[in-house]
Amino acid sequence: MITFEMITPIGVRSATASRSLPNSRYVSDRSSKLPFQRKSAKPRAFLNEAGLYEYAIKALGRQMRTQTELRRLMQPRVEPGELGESTIHAVLARLKENDYLNDASFAETYTRLRKENEKFGQRRVQQDLRQKGVSADLVAKAMDTAYSETNEETLARQHLERKRIRKPINDKETARVVRRLVAAGFSTGVIYKILRQWDVSSESLAALDNLADEPHGE
Repeated sequence: MITFEMITPIGVRSATASRSLPNSRYVSDRSSKLPFQRKSAKPRAFLNEAGLYEYAIKALGRQMRTQTELRRLMQPRVEPGELGESTIHAVLARLKENDYLNDASFAETYTRLRKENEKFGQRRVQQDLRQKGVSADLVAKAMDTAYSETNEETLARQHLERKRIRKPINDKETARVVRRLVAAGFSTGVIYKILRQWDVSSESLAALDNLADEPHGE
């Protein structure tokens, strides 16, 4: 009686084994080639008054800033505590003395540019200045200078034109117009006046009352 024994080719057997058993050498080699971990950066040295003043000059050269904004930038650069605060105070005083830092000038320039370039309403610019830490009296003065003789409706239409927003054809587009004008800082009265002139129905306007109460900002 002749018996037949199943003979598996060596090549097939090794291929099967390689699929079923983990290749420890491959795993080891792969783990050894993982990206190296970066060494932790050395702690940044705190700046003295001269170094902090130079840092502040460069920061102001890159962008106009208020005193509050600049203070926030300098805070991490000085030693915590009373010594660091006195260093910041000395640098701020020196910057103001040399006319590098002037919140009144900042408020005036910022307001003019936002009005002329962005066509923003008074409420939006006023809110932005307060967030930047400009005092209430300087904000009021800047608003009076820039907006006292401005027709709000005309400015709102200029803003819509700049954003290429046309007359809405449905309630969804009407809501979009309201949100845009509210975010740009225009009053409810002016917004509704424009919409009425666009023949938006009273029912649609009534449904949008809550949108006019949303916080400003974009």
